[in-house]
Amino acid sequence: MKTYTPNPINTSDVVLPKELEQLTEEMAKNVHELWSQTRIEQGWKYGEKRDDENKLHPCLIAYEDLPDSEKVYDRNSAIETLKLILKLGFKITK
Repeated sequence: MKTYTPNPINTSDVVLPKELEQLTEEMAKNVHELWSQTRIEQGWKYGEKRDDENKLHPCLIAYEDLPDSEKVYDRNSAIETLKLILKLGFKITK
């Protein structure tokens, strides 16, 4: 099997405008909602500690109830998606 080397588009030169902060948070929440929905459909349930064998996960809670340390992953996904959209020349308007 060929070795896979990730090669994401570099978005380090893109600065998100301040007006996209609310959109970023809404996207982060939706990323969490989609992740949670998929896990629940796969039979996962809330558990205080992650247990892959018994399909228990402590992050199967509302986004608002997640500790900030857990929200970082969802926010980064949203931020990088928005930065890629801008890098590719698309405009985001309300």
